[in-house]
Amino acid sequence: KYLRRYTHAYTKLYPNASQIVVRCNPNTLWSTISTIQQRLMPVIDALKALHCLPSSGSSIERRRPRILTHVFSNGGSIQMTCLGHMLRQKYDSTSAQWSLTSALILDSCPTPIHLKTFKLAFSVTVQNPIVRYVVLTFLSTVYFTRFCLSLLFGKRMMLVADTHIDMGNPRVLPWMGLHTPRLYLFSRKDTSSPWEEVMHHAKIAKERGMDVRCELFEQSEHVAHMRVEPERYWSSVQEVWMVAVSKEKDEKRISPTQPTRQYRSLL
Repeated sequence: KYLRRYTHAYTKLYPNASQIVVRCNPNTLWSTISTIQQRLMPVIDALKALHCLPSSGSSIERRRPRILTHVFSNGGSIQMTCLGHMLRQKYDSTSAQWSLTSALILDSCPTPIHLKTFKLAFSVTVQNPIVRYVVLTFLSTVYFTRFCLSLLFGKRMMLVADTHIDMGNPRVLPWMGLHTPRLYLFSRKDTSSPWEEVMHHAKIAKERGMDVRCELFEQSEHVAHMRVEPERYWSSVQEVWMVAVSKEKDEKRISPTQPTRQYRSLL
């Protein structure tokens, strides 16, 4: 039901666009990289089916798909950075061709993920005090176990430690770059993803030359900005997408290309 509010809104705004919806399970925050990669394989298959990835039979440059990526919370950030790593490994030789019309929307993310962040997020979502105690105890045990294994074996067992750093990469997904407009949506009342940390990430991105926009809400909780101020929320989404499309039109004035198709991806 919660996801349908977004998919229905996108269908109204862009009725001819395809949507890829990637759900984020709570255990994503402590899953291994290999586990997350396995879950994301269907996403790559869907991107292939929509001709968004290079292949021997088609040219990504000729098709020029349009991709809008909408990420929710740090769980969505983890999945998107993992997807980016997978695509770069698979299509590294053709990555130079991926300069597509794209936009990135970051809802309540990204922020550094620490044990305190885990506990705060689950304290808000789990109301029963007994269940909360059990969950937080289990969560702390898993977190420290993963952390110790990472130190012991000298490799990343979890993605959470560096996710906010990876999200600062202009090419976090291969078709993105400095040209890709970013929209950060966050709120002062969000206790799970503090607005100061999201704002800091946006500031760093802007200093690195990225096209950054921010919408700071006052009364909405974590990932609840659309419910509290739907008109403002969707107006911001449409604005950032219009900016992405206008950049494509400016490029066409210099070097005309074939007609484009729209694709949309939600993470």
